[in-house]
Amino acid sequence: MVCVSVSLCQDLGGDQGMTDDIFDESYCEKDGPKPARRYVWRNIVLMSLLHLRALYRLWLIPAAKPVTLAWGKFLCFLLSALRITMKAHRIWSHRSYKTSLPLRIFLAIANSMAFQVGIPFASFHVPQWARDHHVHHKFSEMDADPHNATRGFFFSHVGWLLVRKHSDVIEKGRKLDMADLKADKVVMFQRRFYKLSVVAMCFLFPTLVPWCFWGESLRNSIFLPTILRYVLMLNATWLVNSAAHMFGNQPYDLNINPRENRLVPFGALGEGFHNYHHTFPYDYSTSEFGWHYNFITAFIDLMCLLGLASDCKKVSKETILAQKICSGDGSHKSG
Repeated sequence: MVCVSVSLCQDLGGDQGMTDDIFDESYCEKDGPKPARRYVWRNIVLMSLLHLRALYRLWLIPAAKPVTLAWGKFLCFLLSALRITMKAHRIWSHRSYKTSLPLRIFLAIANSMAFQVGIPFASFHVPQWARDHHVHHKFSEMDADPHNATRGFFFSHVGWLLVRKHSDVIEKGRKLDMADLKADKVVMFQRRFYKLSVVAMCFLFPTLVPWCFWGESLRNSIFLPTILRYVLMLNATWLVNSAAHMFGNQPYDLNINPRENRLVPFGALGEGFHNYHHTFPYDYSTSEFGWHYNFITAFIDLMCLLGLASDCKKVSKETILAQKICSGDGSHKSG
């Protein structure tokens, strides 16, 4: 049996509140040869066409109205990012802060605009996204990790969506307790009408607004704020699984694979300080540095100021420093 044991300093700061996102040192990969990859050809074809269409339509950008580019690349992109990072990730995967009902409804709408895809080429509703993310943290870089980065950059970036899941991913995912998500009426309402809401929010809404309100051509409205924005959002999110697990330093724990990547946070709006996040998964900021390159943390703090969010979990500076000294690669000494 191949087992992984990670020696970590004891975390004395903060209330984690859950254990499904803590690395499981007792997990052992199964003996014998790895199972053969089973390609999902429908996913391969559709994902290839989606990216080729987005690349081909880059030539439309100079002909588009500035307000259309602002609508697609900023507002729609930001709403999509809010769904992935603020709702599915920081709330439901790690329960790192609490939200009011109005904010949960707003984030559910943003969730539909993001439209994360799964296998077969179908939507990742919140419970499924959170389940796979729990498994990713609990069995990181092992067979039970859905996008195991030790299988290469392409696999951890997009390839994992083009093949059938390893049996360990399915087995471990079924054992996780998702009762809190299933008890949330907003999550379950969105799940019930997810496909309809995705069509409306991810594709129709971004297209119709520029076409109807400021006379953008239908072609530009379809391909720029909708298709191109969607492809850019997907890849910005996937870079957290790929680049942030392969390139960068490890100031908090050199025994784990995730890295502090300086470029990923720009596209993922704050996700990318990944060595910190896998060391302290319950920290609402996913970073030691607060608002620094972290739009989502700033937005959460704004929601707290407005009374729409509360109970943000944060790791103490003393605990962070102790962790760096105990398990880091020493890069924090050089700034």
